[in-house]
Amino acid sequence: MTQRSAPTIIGLISDTHGLLRPSVHRALEGVTLILHAGDVGGGEILDELRLIAPVRAVYGNTDDTADPNLEKELIVPVDGVGIHVSHGHELGSPTPAKLLVAYPQAVIVYGHTHKPLVTRADGRLVINPGAAGPPRFNLGPSVGRLTIANGEAEVVIVALD
Repeated sequence: MTQRSAPTIIGLISDTHGLLRPSVHRALEGVTLILHAGDVGGGEILDELRLIAPVRAVYGNTDDTADPNLEKELIVPVDGVGIHVSHGHELGSPTPAKLLVAYPQAVIVYGHTHKPLVTRADGRLVINPGAAGPPRFNLGPSVGRLTIANGEAEVVIVALD
């Protein structure tokens, strides 16, 4: 009989640009960790997210790279699945193809484009949770819920109010 591990649910958020909508609390309720893919817009955003779950964050092109709460990139192993988080701007205009070449992890999370996206390629997953902050580019705000169980990753994009 194979031992099955309990699922780990991780909140994915990006491009808050200093605005944390109240609906983020509902959308990320019950997650065990939040990964912020940059363009945070200030420490108060991370403080409020910490009311939901522990937070790890990278800096985006509008953040202060000297902020000690923000890293250039994150590599987070969860249940045998490697997760890479960066803002994406380091690749110019990030695309799933560019990200898959640049980073070897099974799950790649990025922001920058503000456009929610989920792409599967060669058993790997590329995720942009969309922008959770102020509206831009006629795109609605969103976040992601990444579930990892038994070495497999699945994600759902959640639209915000």
